[in-house]
Amino acid sequence: MSSDDEMIATFLRGELSSERFGGDIRACLTSSGQPERLLTCPDLSDAEANAARRSVLAATRGYGEDRELFTDFPAQVTWIRALLSAGELALVRYMDYSYWYEISGGSRLPADAAARIQAGLRAWDVPNGRFTEAARALARGEQFPPLILVGENQRELVCLEGHLRLTAYALAGFPVDAECLIGTAPTMGRWTQLTKISSNPQNVWWS
Repeated sequence: MSSDDEMIATFLRGELSSERFGGDIRACLTSSGQPERLLTCPDLSDAEANAARRSVLAATRGYGEDRELFTDFPAQVTWIRALLSAGELALVRYMDYSYWYEISGGSRLPADAAARIQAGLRAWDVPNGRFTEAARALARGEQFPPLILVGENQRELVCLEGHLRLTAYALAGFPVDAECLIGTAPTMGRWTQLTKISSNPQNVWWS
């Protein structure tokens, strides 16, 4: 089993290294007087630290406030840790967001995105270098942080955090099982079906 606290810690640790979101997270830590080790060395037994991380995710991504990425996200989610095989990982869909829809040719499946990237296609003319660099790192044996996946059940999962890493797995041919945090809730369909449209390629959800 896992918990909301572990999901939050995993999410923030994953996005701390993101070019798109890392700066906002560091700025939030600075403004709240929190050290970066709050995210890099999380102590899930520390209630105050858990609350501080929850505040950071709320400020930067709208967690618990029904806005931005977490609009219509259920308040009660059951979290588990799991290893997904290549076949299981290939069925995970990207979130219903315009960039991921386009890069996958409308399917929101990572294998379709990988095929288009290998063919030299881009979404909104955004370079694909991040994907190929991550795939090479995976091929070298680098271990990725857990993906965070959600759904109404464990059979139909959507990526919440880790789209770049999910694409890298596909580009590398799903060479290894992937460590994941999986969250399920009966009402998760409202979040997974919520289209997250952006007309600005600079706002790509790279995480």
